[in-house]
Amino acid sequence: LKSGIDILVGTPGRIKDHIQNSKLELSSVKHVVLDEVDHMLDMGFAEQVEEILGFAYKKGSENNPQTLLFSATCPRWVYDVAKKYMKDEYEQIDLIGKKTQRTATTVEHLAIQCRSSQRAGVLGDIIQVYSGSHGRTIVFCETKMEANELAMNASLKQDAQSLHGDIPQKQREITLKGFRNGVFEVLIATNVAARGLDIPEVDLVIQCSPPK
Repeated sequence: LKSGIDILVGTPGRIKDHIQNSKLELSSVKHVVLDEVDHMLDMGFAEQVEEILGFAYKKGSENNPQTLLFSATCPRWVYDVAKKYMKDEYEQIDLIGKKTQRTATTVEHLAIQCRSSQRAGVLGDIIQVYSGSHGRTIVFCETKMEANELAMNASLKQDAQSLHGDIPQKQREITLKGFRNGVFEVLIATNVAARGLDIPEVDLVIQCSPPK
């Protein structure tokens, strides 16, 4: 940062820390991108984001940064934020259109009724049938404890590892690399893995309970 950079990618809290410690100066920023803006503002970061943007924006100035907001969903308040920080003639680009309730036509969906006590055994069978011995599977659980217990359950005939918020970032990266490279076949995760993963080799995704 001291020697000067072209692009800064950061979380709101850490960027705010650097500004407050006089390690970061934003008056010359030319472009501002907020990724996953709906989740970022919905998770209580709105105040931090607005405070950070306040260092780069001058009310009514023609020289304010170009602003890009990316969001998978656009509640009404997302547009309110857009109006506040974008020019009046801002453009809205909708890549979803009327397909909001549609799923990929190449994906088959199954719902299986099962008692929680039988879940591990049923999961092992489903993975064997639909993913085989070498295919990749992601299993989503509600809790970290559930993810750990399933990963160690003997009913799963495939090698499995868990991924959740209590696992340090370094270990998460090692786990994901192992999954990508086929070191183990089953990744059992909480919603920490629900966003931003790109693993095209996955054959099967299982939700242990209906997603909330």
